[in-house]
Amino acid sequence: MEAKIAAFFESVSNFFNGTDQLPWCDHDIVSTLEHEVAEAEKGSSDEVKGQCMMRFSWALVHSRHPEDVKRGIAMLEVSLANKSSPLITREKLYLLAVGQYRSGEFSRSRELVEQCLTIEPEWRQAQALKKAIEEQITKDGVIGIGLATTAVGLIASGLVAVLSRR
Repeated sequence: MEAKIAAFFESVSNFFNGTDQLPWCDHDIVSTLEHEVAEAEKGSSDEVKGQCMMRFSWALVHSRHPEDVKRGIAMLEVSLANKSSPLITREKLYLLAVGQYRSGEFSRSRELVEQCLTIEPEWRQAQALKKAIEEQITKDGVIGIGLATTAVGLIASGLVAVLSRR
């Protein structure tokens, strides 16, 4: 019974804290990978450049710094215009969905992760991200309803107070 109660309070806490299972990336790693990309541009093969760019994009969208996340989103959007294999496209869409999620663009993130799942329906990582997105959308809806209800209650009580004075 205690375990069920603890699980309940943990789920409520997670609901309001907005915790997710996505990893974070330190700025040091972003800087290191940015340097790696610059070095790869100096004469590496297209395959090596592509791998460096994917690692750098991953680090950017998983960064704690919003400006890094925005850079990652911009890079991935540009790179999606280039034709690539379904596997690479799936990876780019997923990383773009992570970036949009980190930026608070949950609807856009859900669209992108659904595109990933059309390419690979059983991809657990994308399924987990979709679940986190849907939980965040639900949480935002519940909070919005609570705020709206509170506002209506305050207005109604104010009206009652004004009318009762007359």
